[in-house]
Amino acid sequence: MIISLIAAVSIGIVVGIVHPAEKINALWIVTAAVCFYSISYRFYSAFIASRVLVLDAKRITPAYRLNDGVDFHPTNSVVLFGHHFAAIAGAGPLIGPMLAAQFGYLPGFLWILIGAALAGAVHDMVILAASVRRNGRSLAQIAKDEIGPVGGIAASFAILFIIIVALAGLGLAVVNALTKSPWGTFTIATTIPIAFLMGFYLYRLRPGKVGEVSIIGVILLLAAVFTGHYIPGSFLEPWFNLSKESLVISIGS
Repeated sequence: MIISLIAAVSIGIVVGIVHPAEKINALWIVTAAVCFYSISYRFYSAFIASRVLVLDAKRITPAYRLNDGVDFHPTNSVVLFGHHFAAIAGAGPLIGPMLAAQFGYLPGFLWILIGAALAGAVHDMVILAASVRRNGRSLAQIAKDEIGPVGGIAASFAILFIIIVALAGLGLAVVNALTKSPWGTFTIATTIPIAFLMGFYLYRLRPGKVGEVSIIGVILLLAAVFTGHYIPGSFLEPWFNLSKESLVISIGS
C-alpha cells in the first residue's frame, strides 16, 4: 500500500494533477516507474505465472533435456534476464523519447510504463513459456503444429511483417538520433567490439563468470561514452559524422 501511494503521488505529479505549475523533476518519473514496475511484478506477473501459465520449477527445460551445446545450452539466469530485458526494453526507450520529443514527455513516459508492463512483457512471457513447453520451437512452428500448415505460414508472414515494421521504426529513430552526431555514432559503434569481447571472455576465457564480464562490459561502455566526447573536432570525426544515407547503409550492412 505504501508503494502504491508513492506511485500514485509520483504519477500525479508527473501528469500535472498534483501541483500543475510545478516544474517536473526527473526523480518523480523514476520513482513512479520503479513503484509501478514493482507492483506489476509482485502481483500481475505472479498472477500470469501461477494462474495463467501454471509454471513449475520442477519441469526440465529443453536447454537441459536436449542439450547439444549449440541450439540448446543451459545458461546462467542472469544472462537470460539480460537478453529478455533487452528485448522488452529495446523499443520503449528508443520510440518513447521520439514521441516525447514530438508530443511532450508524457506520451513517451506512458508508452514505456504501461506498454512494458501490460503488453510487451506479457507477450514475451507467454511466448517464452509456450516455446519452452514445446521443445524450444518458434511461434511459427507452434502455430503450424497446433493449427496446421496454413496457420503456420500465416503466422510466419505475420511475424515477418511485424519484425519489418518494428525494425523500420527503431531504425528510423536510431538514424535520426545519430545523424551528424559523431559522439553518439562512435559510442554505438564501439559497443559492437565490446559485445564480441564479452562473448569471447564468457565463453572461452572465463566460462560462467557473469559478474566479471558484466563489470568489464560496464567499464568499457562508460569508457566508450566518455571517449566519444572527444571525437567531435578530432581527426576521427569524419569517420563518425555520418549522414542519414550513410547511417542507413552502415546499419543495413
